[in-house]
Amino acid sequence: MQRQQPTTLFDSHPYLRQTLDLVADKWVVAALYILSHGTKRYGELQREIGDISQRMLTRTLRDLERNGLVDRKVYPVVPPMVEYSLTPLGQTLNQVLKCLCDWSTANFAAVEAARSRYDKIG
Repeated sequence: MQRQQPTTLFDSHPYLRQTLDLVADKWVVAALYILSHGTKRYGELQREIGDISQRMLTRTLRDLERNGLVDRKVYPVVPPMVEYSLTPLGQTLNQVLKCLCDWSTANFAAVEAARSRYDKIG
């Protein structure tokens, strides 16, 4: 009789690892948060995010577009004008990220207190 391998979290939720890979990046979360407030041009996104290189912002936006979370609209003007906005799918993910932001607002003082207690011990 063959022994059955134990089921891991990732086995029981086959898309979880891919979803975590998709959103477990600070630039992704920052871009989605900013776009949750409306359509933005590239320069606006870069200014609002702050400490992000042009290369990283471009890569982040391309990944978000590839995954169907962000829509990129190019206007045929000179110089070129490009706007980014959340797709309906991106808006559904943003609801989840809003819960994370709400949790951080409500609980981060407790996290900092726990860090302080731990650092005093260690």
